[in-house]
Amino acid sequence: MQSDIVIVGGGAGGLELACKLGRKLGPDKVTLVDSRLYHVWKPSLHEVAAGTLDIHQEGLSYQMLAHDRGFSFVYGAMTALDAAARHITIAPVTAPSDGEEVLPERRLGYRSLVIAVGSTSNYFGVPGAREHTISLNATEDAERFRLRLLRLLAQAEQQKEDDAAASSGLDIVIIGGGATGVELAAELREASGVYAAYGFRRLQVRRDVRITLLEGAPRILAPLPERVSAAAARLLDQRAIRVVTDCRVNRIDPKQVSDNKGNVYPADLCVWAAGIRAPEFLGSLGLPVTKGGQIDVDAHLAVKGVPGVYALGDCAACTDGNGKPVPPRAQAAHQQADYLLKTLLRLDKGEPPQKDPYVYRDYGSLVSIGRETTVGSLMGSLRGASLFVEGFMARIMYMSLHLMHHQAVLGSLRTGLMAFARFLIRRTTPLVKLH
Repeated sequence: MQSDIVIVGGGAGGLELACKLGRKLGPDKVTLVDSRLYHVWKPSLHEVAAGTLDIHQEGLSYQMLAHDRGFSFVYGAMTALDAAARHITIAPVTAPSDGEEVLPERRLGYRSLVIAVGSTSNYFGVPGAREHTISLNATEDAERFRLRLLRLLAQAEQQKEDDAAASSGLDIVIIGGGATGVELAAELREASGVYAAYGFRRLQVRRDVRITLLEGAPRILAPLPERVSAAAARLLDQRAIRVVTDCRVNRIDPKQVSDNKGNVYPADLCVWAAGIRAPEFLGSLGLPVTKGGQIDVDAHLAVKGVPGVYALGDCAACTDGNGKPVPPRAQAAHQQADYLLKTLLRLDKGEPPQKDPYVYRDYGSLVSIGRETTVGSLMGSLRGASLFVEGFMARIMYMSLHLMHHQAVLGSLRTGLMAFARFLIRRTTPLVKLH
């Protein structure tokens, strides 16, 4: 197989780049490779985990998008790169039920290669973290968490039925007070109330569904302005979510989490949201990588010393105009996709790459605190200036980010129709996924 432009990874940046290139160049020139068959916007995985978002309604099929937006799709995981011969190796695809091979190992040649495989969890060597926690890296992780939550709620409800005075319930511990941890904690609190209304009526959710958020820094949302952090902490406290800062987790067991001060936190369900790193397989491709496993790229997002290869998103180690690392955010991947779009279109025309380097622009951050409230900061046009936002208007802005991503992938008309359809579906289906 051969394609002029191969994009590995169908996350926010990779998929947007494939769709925009496909509309201009067509499926003979643009190919997307991914190890999954459908796309979900990663910042919404906390909603999938809580059950407030149905993955089977939210997921966008890569094969459908390839047909509609003009690119080719190859199903499978990239396992090797031959930069000299300019081809990648794609692993066989097997059936999950019996291991039968569905697709064989394949090779795919390229003229330009873009690696956009995102990130995975960094466990920092904490004993038991990998074995006894769930990390929201992908849709299957979020679904595994949701199903485990349903089982635990059912068991707690049964214990209450057997003995009304029993001090049953469940303990959920979230390790990491960044955006993912904070959003998951708030979403779980609201979802637990909905679950109680749908059949777990013996549970008093604030008493029986105990949520603890552990953060190693002095405050949650440490990279964001202190006012945003304080507002988020206040809103979590109002929702009876316990927040423990300056907490260094040093061990995780099947039913508890321990920190370096000797504190022990009961944990029936534990989520790891304390850090990310680039996927480990990148280190085996023969590309220059940093200590954190990210691919080392230059100011034009080209991999250093490897002609024809580029990287974007969480897996790329690039800096902003001030020499600071670009943060692993969806807005960075979106901007990098737009930058590489111009570069690859110029190369397709036989022109040299653009001279201007990639420059990251920080437009601020928004953090969802449940279905009704959002807090965050918006960056102004003056250097260092920011505007604190909270409440309903901030929530509307947060929702618009998801719609902007869909607009880049689906187009304006289909995004509008999909948003309206989901508005109607939410009024004819349960508020949480119960199966």
